[in-house]
Amino acid sequence: MLAFLGAIICIIASVHPAGTAAPATPAADNDSAAAAASLLPAADKGLGALHGPAEALASAGPRLPGGPPLFSRFVCTPLSSECPATGTGTGTGTGTSPAPEELLALRSAAAQLRRTALEQKERIRMDQETIRELTGKLSRCEGGLRNPPGPPAAAAPPAAGLRAAPRPGTMGHPPAEPPAVRELEEAVRALQDRIDRIEQELPARTNGSVPTTPALARDALHTKMEQLEEQLLSKILTLQKERQAASTDRSQQQHNIEKELNSLQNRVMELEHGPPDYSPPDAFKVAIPVQNNYMYARMKKSLPELYAFTICMWLKSKAQTGLGTPFSYSVPSQANEIVLLEWGTNPLELLINDKVAQLPLSLKDKAWHHICVAWTTRDGKWSAYQDGEQRGAGENLASWHAIKPQGVIILGQEQDTLGGRFDATQAFVGELAQFGVWDHMLAPAEILGLANCTSHLQGNVIQWDDQAVEVFGGASKRAFTACEEGRKA
Repeated sequence: MLAFLGAIICIIASVHPAGTAAPATPAADNDSAAAAASLLPAADKGLGALHGPAEALASAGPRLPGGPPLFSRFVCTPLSSECPATGTGTGTGTGTSPAPEELLALRSAAAQLRRTALEQKERIRMDQETIRELTGKLSRCEGGLRNPPGPPAAAAPPAAGLRAAPRPGTMGHPPAEPPAVRELEEAVRALQDRIDRIEQELPARTNGSVPTTPALARDALHTKMEQLEEQLLSKILTLQKERQAASTDRSQQQHNIEKELNSLQNRVMELEHGPPDYSPPDAFKVAIPVQNNYMYARMKKSLPELYAFTICMWLKSKAQTGLGTPFSYSVPSQANEIVLLEWGTNPLELLINDKVAQLPLSLKDKAWHHICVAWTTRDGKWSAYQDGEQRGAGENLASWHAIKPQGVIILGQEQDTLGGRFDATQAFVGELAQFGVWDHMLAPAEILGLANCTSHLQGNVIQWDDQAVEVFGGASKRAFTACEEGRKA
């Protein structure tokens, strides 16, 4: 058995790589050599792929002077150029037992062969680990490029370290290392270069997609909120304007409808009672027969800005308790700019810009009376007349206040808003006529002449004229001669 093992080892050690001339062998070993040579292609295919062509390894090994290489690509330790002789125990004969020296050499060769195989296996394992490590690092870098947001993960130490400190026996070979190892090292270098390029490009790409800092995010959010607030305010203003326009349109439509209804009602009354029995434009009165919140008369003309005024009228109350509101003047910013009001058990009051003065007048006897109220902004002086006689006077009523222009004059109702929102409990019930307004305080003699019908003085701001008065809600115009009616009363 030992002789057979020695023959096999000898044959393997003496075989030259493909394309190299084989040395002469003893004729006695031809059969054994042929048998061993038949096994070489399979070995060549297995280990040659790991260590390169056989020529490279054969050329790298040592040679005897003038002879072939001492070992094949499978053995890295030199052996003797010839097989040990067999003998009968002395080492020189032709017996079947090898000599002790030959046996020792065979054992040493077998151990060397085993160590070489283990070293090659270890080198293969280490090369595979290196390839897996570099491939994993390349995959992580390529994955970081595909997902740029966020800081790059901590990478493994640069592969340059692998080249700087190569493992013994792998990448630290001398220039005569096998081509397969050189190819592997070139592949590793290519992978390292690719990793370096990716690591250089990665910060630039990452910086280009860095999320907005919290301060910038807050500024952008505040800007967006301000824009939304401006849009909301614009929408609110637009809605308010539309609502005001719609309210004005409704009020105008209601006014036009009431005007048409009153015209029809007056026409019906004319047809029922015949043509009116008065011809002067001021010879009429307005009758409000019922206390409600929809019967009233409206002056078509408004007041200019006034610093003094005198308002006179004839009136006859039919109320059971208070007189109500003979007239009221309202402006957009003040509903009670000028009001003459007697409500419930309260005395008759003159309101100017919501300031109040009580008037000592008595008008509850259901008879015709001529009344006048005069006022000036200077010190807020005022005076009140009944039937030509002054009944009261005072000061500090809305001192230095100017009567605002462009308001609405309503006869018979108190305005809570401009031209509307009437209260039935504050309505006037009865008849009134000769309503006039002057832009100064009339003298007592002028007021007495109006009350005695000796003067036909007309207001220089508002005159009592049929074309200047509109009636609504069932209020009507009727013939009236002030002095004749006053004497009858």
